[in-house]
Amino acid sequence: MSTQLEIGRKNLREIIGDEYFEKRVNSTNDFNRPVREFSDEICFGDVWARPGLDRKTRSLLVIAILTALNRAPELKLHVQGGINNGASVQEIQEVLYQCIVYCGLPAGVGAFKVAEEALSELGKI
Repeated sequence: MSTQLEIGRKNLREIIGDEYFEKRVNSTNDFNRPVREFSDEICFGDVWARPGLDRKTRSLLVIAILTALNRAPELKLHVQGGINNGASVQEIQEVLYQCIVYCGLPAGVGAFKVAEEALSELGKI
């Protein structure tokens, strides 16, 4: 049986894609290893592995949360992950539009810029 850490790494690779996953693995060092293992095990091996929501829904929720927190680098990664998890460009756009009302125009506009960059890199827009 797979450990929670192994499950998390498998899930993370599927969500963020092979290229980013390999960059992450290759940049792991003694300093950042504990936080990455925590993230892999708890975030992706436990929370993302729960049966209550599908990955697409989880991705859309994370996009909204990262917009509210104004976390651009993570937002870009999770927009790409949302596409990998089956979210459409229109669904991502609607989530960001909804965030404008609850997070404020500056946060929403910033998130649109980040998402546009991520989606352009994927050739989706």
